[in-house]
Amino acid sequence: MEHIIDKTISFVKQTLATAEAGHDWFHIERVYKTAQHINQFEKADELIVALAALLHDIADSKFNHGDEEIGPRTAGEFLEKIGVDLKVVSEVKLIIKNLSFKSSLGEVTYSSRELNVVQDADRLDAIGAIGIARAFTYGGFKNRVMFDPQIPPNLNMSKEEYKNTTAPTINHFYEKLLLLKDLMTTATGKALAEKRHEFMLAYLEQFYAEWEGKK
Repeated sequence: MEHIIDKTISFVKQTLATAEAGHDWFHIERVYKTAQHINQFEKADELIVALAALLHDIADSKFNHGDEEIGPRTAGEFLEKIGVDLKVVSEVKLIIKNLSFKSSLGEVTYSSRELNVVQDADRLDAIGAIGIARAFTYGGFKNRVMFDPQIPPNLNMSKEEYKNTTAPTINHFYEKLLLLKDLMTTATGKALAEKRHEFMLAYLEQFYAEWEGKK
């Protein structure tokens, strides 16, 4: 197992060497470590959790013209190449395909303990202090405005609307980030999400006060 993990880490580091800063190796490493922490209590398959965490953003659809198959396909091809059991490969591909927030906006037909662990770990990295930093990093990468009082959040987006949104970064808090706390499925994920959620609420309060010149 250790040999497989080492090869996978090297592959991910090389592949994401020039990735956008919110979806780079450091993001992967945080999700990997958080997934391992959560799995101490969930006791899901260690290899599947590790590989899915390491490969979950190997080819993110939003950086690949919206192609939702390229991530699972890239991961699967790599894992088969290094000789990983095909049942493990299949599970990892299913997790990657169903992991993202936008997947929850469509029909969900797959579930597993391993998905729960990796999904909570990934969602935790989208909230709190790092989540805020990642949101503005991506907003800058896409040249989006930080905030526009004339553009309200869309709280009932379809999957396609979510994929194609160009809304200000602050809207993303209401359209995704503040929703994640209640979408956690593991006890550890829920506990960690509470503190990070409260931090985001405090941040938004400060943001609006500064926007109005009150603080």
